[in-house]
Amino acid sequence: MVDRLLGRGGRHPEASLGTEQPEDPKAAVWARVQLARNLKRPHTLELVAAMADEFVELHGDRLFGEDEAVVAGLARIDGRRVVVIGQQKGAETEENIRRNFGMPHPEGYRKATRLMELAERFRLPVVSFVDVPGANPGPESEERGIAESIARSIGLMSRLRTPILAVITGEGGSGGALAIAVADVVIALENAVYSVISPEGCAAILWRTPDQASTAALAMKMTAQDQLALGVVDVVVPEPGAGAHTDAAETARRLKVAIVAELDRLGRLPLDELIDQRYQRYRGLGAFTVVTSAPVAAPERPGLVDRLRDLLEAGLQGLGGPPAGAGRGQDDMPDPPARDEV
Repeated sequence: MVDRLLGRGGRHPEASLGTEQPEDPKAAVWARVQLARNLKRPHTLELVAAMADEFVELHGDRLFGEDEAVVAGLARIDGRRVVVIGQQKGAETEENIRRNFGMPHPEGYRKATRLMELAERFRLPVVSFVDVPGANPGPESEERGIAESIARSIGLMSRLRTPILAVITGEGGSGGALAIAVADVVIALENAVYSVISPEGCAAILWRTPDQASTAALAMKMTAQDQLALGVVDVVVPEPGAGAHTDAAETARRLKVAIVAELDRLGRLPLDELIDQRYQRYRGLGAFTVVTSAPVAAPERPGLVDRLRDLLEAGLQGLGGPPAGAGRGQDDMPDPPARDEV
């Protein structure tokens, strides 16, 4: 059970996602979730070290302190100067504890926004690496304003006047991922997942038990292929061998090719057009059509006179009089019954 939760020894999805239709799509999706969580999967610093010519890490949010769950700095990728921001998990238990399992506190996102503003000032594109199950949910994060820091980061990225490229490398969970993923182009590794909530959290809400996590994962369409079909992800980069954890260097090389190509394309767009396309991109997500039907007229309620007439006709019919509705004209209205007849 521990190995399954930590993503160790997971079955590679190619065994069930090959050329033939898998017999159990739920198991295939769950296999991808486990690969996205694999502890040996390359993280932000490892990928940046492999693809960047040089990298200078910057620290602190200038307000509270340093959050080691978020790494950020200046880098040069294939001769192109960029600002790099990303969540950082640990490969071992001690590092995971030090980096809070990659779940940022508010100061981590404030460090990210500080670097984004720096990128805009010096006209440098932003490349973010997303790998987080969710932002830190503890009371210390609430005390320091986690919701405000995420909302401010999303708002800043929506209007930042420089190209933004987001790369989903592992888990992309909830607002913790979206806080640094509001980009002009979103790239995802083949076995990455991206969703508004973890499958265990979704299952706990809908089925009152996390045991239905695999069912929730299938229903949420959280794999990179599903997100590509939905238009949330723009590019899916194939992983080498049995997954990114088997060859980090080759994974970084493939990502570098995709990142450089998209940076060149975005760099040719005028800034006003870039911002407008980014706005239209997120306005178009989740679009739907409202179908309206012709209004149905409300039935006309009978007035007091009509209701009294109906009562009298019902009484007459019971006494052998004419049927109801007969003689509705004013001229052929029957005389009201005598007192003794009633």
